[in-house]
Amino acid sequence: MSVTTEKQSFSQDLIASAELSQFTEATASREKAFEDFKLVGLPDGKHEEYKFAPITKLLAKNFNADELYSKPTASNNDLSSLIPKGLGENCVVFVNGVYNKSLSKIKNTSKVVIKSFVEALESHLHVVTEGLTEIAESKDPFALLNSALWQDGLFIHVPAKATGEEPLYIYHLHDATEKKVASHTRLMVVVEKHAEFSIIERTDSLGKHPVFNTINEEILVDENAVFSYCKIQDDHGDLIHVGNTTVHQKKSSRADTYTISLNGKLVRNNLSIIIDGEGCESHFYGLYMTDGDTLVDNHTTVDHRKPNSFSNELYKGLMDGKSKGVFNGKIYVRPDAQKTNAFQSNRNILLSDTATINTKPQLEIWADDVKCSHGCTTGQLDGEALFYLQSRGIPKDTARAMLLYAFAGEVIDAIKDEHVKNYVDSIVSERLHKSY
Repeated sequence: MSVTTEKQSFSQDLIASAELSQFTEATASREKAFEDFKLVGLPDGKHEEYKFAPITKLLAKNFNADELYSKPTASNNDLSSLIPKGLGENCVVFVNGVYNKSLSKIKNTSKVVIKSFVEALESHLHVVTEGLTEIAESKDPFALLNSALWQDGLFIHVPAKATGEEPLYIYHLHDATEKKVASHTRLMVVVEKHAEFSIIERTDSLGKHPVFNTINEEILVDENAVFSYCKIQDDHGDLIHVGNTTVHQKKSSRADTYTISLNGKLVRNNLSIIIDGEGCESHFYGLYMTDGDTLVDNHTTVDHRKPNSFSNELYKGLMDGKSKGVFNGKIYVRPDAQKTNAFQSNRNILLSDTATINTKPQLEIWADDVKCSHGCTTGQLDGEALFYLQSRGIPKDTARAMLLYAFAGEVIDAIKDEHVKNYVDSIVSERLHKSY
């Protein structure tokens, strides 16, 4: 049997074996998502958006079809060690895709509503429905799969003019010590007018069995609101992760996103920014540092729909060993989006002869009064700079680490939350000095 046939068979097995009757929440929307998923199936090597990310092949190798939708199992192990010390105490913890009350610590607040997605479907149905209408559901195969199979999730509602709230930390932890784990989680954030809020998200796992994790994240940033989102992907297990994040901005709002990818078997981040209001500002940064056989694939889309808005994108990659990096960035400027300023940059350093990077920055512009640019670079460490540091008495390994840290520092410095910046700085610095 050919590889293509195997992958098609796995996709068909998944469709045939999935039983949505086990899920009681939002059954109609699940069924709609699953019907849409049936039309596209899991992506194969010919799928343009997934040709460098063989997710279906890895799933077929590591899972049976029915293992991808089975109900999550509770953990008998203490996973508190996976929660970094010294960060904020306001946190929500998911274990194997399900909210864990004993590890979570939500500070009482009279302003921000933080509750499970299931509860929100009952108590805040209007807000959830309106938010989902504003943010059109993704047609990505794994986004559809998540919409059909999600097991648990989180709903956050930040009311108008709510400011000064502590950042919320969200930890997605998996216990794969005894068996494989598949988890599907949802996150919805609604930031009302003139409000401010920040989220920091981290994934990690315990054990060496394979983990498959999908996350759908829908974020609505209303007029004059400010939202910051930092993802730290430093999973020490055998993780296959697909995240679909959609941020919808309205008039004069600001959104900052930071994606730090350091570990995992295969990490796929789909980030979509919809700039649907005049005077919006959006900054998004990415840093991916891979080694071994890790693959990190970042797909970003910025959709400028209204005039006088600004977006700035900077993604940087360091690839070592046999690892692979992928960057695919798209900027759309619609006919009504005059006076748009949009900038996109992807820079990469290959640290071995066997590391690879596939990068594809793209612009599609239908307006004539804009300032837009995009570009990418791929190379090796600057030999002259390395020689200069060595000539000043710095050992070669230390000099390499210093240069690489300086390369990554531009992304780290952009993080505004000092606690998060210091935490990311410490793990990146430790990683570089251990490796080199």
